[in-house]
Amino acid sequence: MSVLPKEYNACIYARLSRDDGDKLESDSIINQKALIRDFISKHPEIHVVSEKTDDGYSGVNFDRPAFQEMMEDIRSGKINCVVVKDLSRFGRNYIEAGNYIERVFPFMGVRFIAINDSYDSLDRNQSDSLIIPFKNLINDAYCKDISVKIRSQLEIKRKKGQFIGAFAVYGYLKDPEDHNKLIPDTYASEVVRAIYKWKLEGMSQGRIAEKLNLQGVLCPMEYKLSMGIKVQTNFKVRKQALWSPRSVTRILTNEIYTGALIQGKTSTPNYKVKKIVAKDEAEWIRVEDAHEAIIDRRTFDDVQRILQKDIRSAPDEEVVYPVSGYLKCGDCGQNMVRKTYTAGDKRYTYYICSTRKAGKGCSTHQITGDELQDAVLQGIRSRVDSVIEMEELLKIIESLPETQRNVFNYDAQIVKLKEDIERNRSFKMKLYENLQEGMIGQEEYFLFKKSYEAKIQSAEAAIRAVEQERQQAIEHNRESYAWIDVFKKYQNITSIERKTIVELIEEVIVHEDKKISIRFRYGDQYTKLAELLGNYSDMAAE
Repeated sequence: MSVLPKEYNACIYARLSRDDGDKLESDSIINQKALIRDFISKHPEIHVVSEKTDDGYSGVNFDRPAFQEMMEDIRSGKINCVVVKDLSRFGRNYIEAGNYIERVFPFMGVRFIAINDSYDSLDRNQSDSLIIPFKNLINDAYCKDISVKIRSQLEIKRKKGQFIGAFAVYGYLKDPEDHNKLIPDTYASEVVRAIYKWKLEGMSQGRIAEKLNLQGVLCPMEYKLSMGIKVQTNFKVRKQALWSPRSVTRILTNEIYTGALIQGKTSTPNYKVKKIVAKDEAEWIRVEDAHEAIIDRRTFDDVQRILQKDIRSAPDEEVVYPVSGYLKCGDCGQNMVRKTYTAGDKRYTYYICSTRKAGKGCSTHQITGDELQDAVLQGIRSRVDSVIEMEELLKIIESLPETQRNVFNYDAQIVKLKEDIERNRSFKMKLYENLQEGMIGQEEYFLFKKSYEAKIQSAEAAIRAVEQERQQAIEHNRESYAWIDVFKKYQNITSIERKTIVELIEEVIVHEDKKISIRFRYGDQYTKLAELLGNYSDMAAE
């Protein structure tokens, strides 16, 4: 071990971290350094050669930039004395802090001073071997306690729908009056809406990025910088970052734009290990309507369906073809692919099965682009006309008095349940007579009585449930028929656009002989409404 000299080249080391629960006023960097300088002024043998500050770094580990710089100076011989305000400023990990104080610094001939803890390695006595580890242990335990409290507080905020991120996502700002609440950014929110609109119209993420860059729209990072927000990134390779397909995709897949706040997707194992790990989706904290939506839920869901399909735009086209990604072969179920050929000065389009194109079987059936478009257009018109007709019937039913529009079997169920109640009440009343006449014993009497009472209560609960369901059927909750408005928008349709296909169709199946069948969206709701209207028609005919 090296012999300690009489002159010391010292480093003033200061540290502060909100994560450790540090008192920002009394533990401020300025106060720490002022206290240390005052102490050193009374020790002429100590000369300050450097000052190192880790502002915003937790004391649970020693992987801090300023601390590592100080250790390099120690290794190079520039420093042989370290002065801190107290042991908690040095570190809160009692194992590592003890290792430095008890082993590393003595081995390297470094004098260590913790002023408020009255510790100076030059004057250490026998009791220090117990006192210092104990103080380090207390600092460690304090840090652990603070960590648990902070985690708990953040969890409560997440569950309340409060935003706890450092920066608001592109399209939103932090509310000046409540930094835990998001409000739409007037400019950026319009960019987000445009991105979703272009995607529904058939543009790829790459084309959307190109369009934004050509229009001079700042990408999310550059936009934050333009607003004076300090953003650090390792991905910026140009003088000014640009929109990319990935940045567009992030916006198209972020559910936050629907008003939903999803937080707690990642965490750290404990207060000492800062490695970020992903949490299971079941552990995420989700709060609906936490803030104002920029994109409505239906639009968001439509975009997610598009993103799941294998669609590409042609090299010379800005948007994908209207039915791209929606065509299926009626025989093998695989995608149909688009082909073109030129005859004279005319260009023709047709679709064939991808399995057949790859030479792996299936039939040779195909359909031209014009034939497909006409067939899909007629199919949409037919479904729209049917939906409008169904809505008119629904309006007629809703305008009838309640007595004329009872749902076919609810009344019958209620009548039967009331009969069951009366029958069980009658049985219950006769029990006492049977008991008095000696036909049953007292034990049997109470057993049967309890059984009949349970049956009566069960029937009464069933009646309440049926009446509630009957009332809902009578009122025809308008929200359940909101899909009707989606089809009504296209009652005067004359041509097919990408957005039309996305909003109305799940897939188009191409069969032989150029026949097609269309699987429309909201198929279950359409079928249920048709059945309901059919039941009313049957009742009216009786």
